[in-house]
Amino acid sequence: MVKYQNLTESIIKGDNISSRDIAEKLIAAGAPALDILNNGLVPGMDVVGKKFRDKEIYLPEVLLSARAMKAAMEIIKPLLSESCEKRKGVVILGTVKGDIHEIGKNLVGMMLEGGGYTVIDLGVDVPPEKFIEEMKKHGAKLIGISALLTTTMPAMKTVIDMLKADCQNAGVKVIVGGAPLNQEFADSIGADGYSPDAPGAVELAGKLIP
Repeated sequence: MVKYQNLTESIIKGDNISSRDIAEKLIAAGAPALDILNNGLVPGMDVVGKKFRDKEIYLPEVLLSARAMKAAMEIIKPLLSESCEKRKGVVILGTVKGDIHEIGKNLVGMMLEGGGYTVIDLGVDVPPEKFIEEMKKHGAKLIGISALLTTTMPAMKTVIDMLKADCQNAGVKVIVGGAPLNQEFADSIGADGYSPDAPGAVELAGKLIP
């Protein structure tokens, strides 16, 4: 009998063929999509995140686990959207205007989805007003902004300034990330959080929109 633990182990191993197959079998056996997420995928990504922080594994292994998680998510996502059961909050994600780097952003998005959040990924080269527009459209309480080029980092402040200019946006949080960033920069532009890696971004999300 296929168990949630089997799915968890396939995520930890980074086996996308197995994770998809197990997810399909669990659905066929009548397992609720939300239970598959919470009891199979989330525990797996939790372990991966911890191993990454402890330097027991490195980025290539994390990417494999994220791919395995995405393969299983493709099976359960349609059922999750149909479910009336409450998931965690909505997160708007994107790379700032002028920047087309997305590996880190994509990894954060996959891990957030694996953590139970609904992720609206706006892609790359995203204008500041687009972040605000999509946040309002989806009722999101968290915006995640990525940049890899130092020349595009100021656009992050533009998003935050636009957000804070409207008092109706009170309560919406912004987290930032990317190779050239640090906590000092995040503080200077008024961001609510900064993380150097994807597992840290998921932890931040949990603290800011529990």
